[in-house]
Amino acid sequence: MSPARRASFFDVDETLVAQKTLFSFLRFHLAAEGRPPAAYDEAYAGLVRLKSRGASREEANRAYYTLYEGASADRLAEQGRVWFEEQLRAGGFFHAPGVEAFRRHREAGDPTVLVSGSFFACLDPIAEHLGADEAFGTSPVVLDGRLTGEVTRPMIGAAKADTALAWAAGHGVDPRDCFAYGDHVSDLELLRAVGHPTAVGDDPALRAYVVAVAGGRSLPGVSGA
Repeated sequence: MSPARRASFFDVDETLVAQKTLFSFLRFHLAAEGRPPAAYDEAYAGLVRLKSRGASREEANRAYYTLYEGASADRLAEQGRVWFEEQLRAGGFFHAPGVEAFRRHREAGDPTVLVSGSFFACLDPIAEHLGADEAFGTSPVVLDGRLTGEVTRPMIGAAKADTALAWAAGHGVDPRDCFAYGDHVSDLELLRAVGHPTAVGDDPALRAYVVAVAGGRSLPGVSGA
């Protein structure tokens, strides 16, 4: 097989799927651990307060993973598979415009790479279902099989761009030939890292750069996002 000439990089939440996986999975995880619904409400409210005090998206991402301190990595992976099957049965999980773009790249033979602030419990079943070549998310620190509540580096903002550029360099692919898809202003650095960016939805900062500056294109966003 000849080496790829280009690749496509995809954000996940509200780009390929129609929800924020971190919150959806957290609700499922807490219920699976026998916690009352109020436990999720309390955790969510704490993250909202953090953001309201001016915390960056990276800081909020780190704070989210403290909620899993002491959790078994194996149990989270299993819960992720069950959570994903529940989402599929419920319907409406995937965002059709993003998935259609993803499938076009696969059919064209382009490697498909997911880059997300989410983590293995959510990303692994999504990547497997879609047939993604690789998936990079925020990596929780695991000691003796359990999460410490810390992460190595949130896969947010510049981390997504760095990951895409490193992947391209490692595979001999010119980023100027690559594609990227994202829905939030925090995806802007990822979109700037490639030659063919696509804004998903109506984020004004993304559209201003992608459509007006880079000559890229846009896809419909998730309704109500």
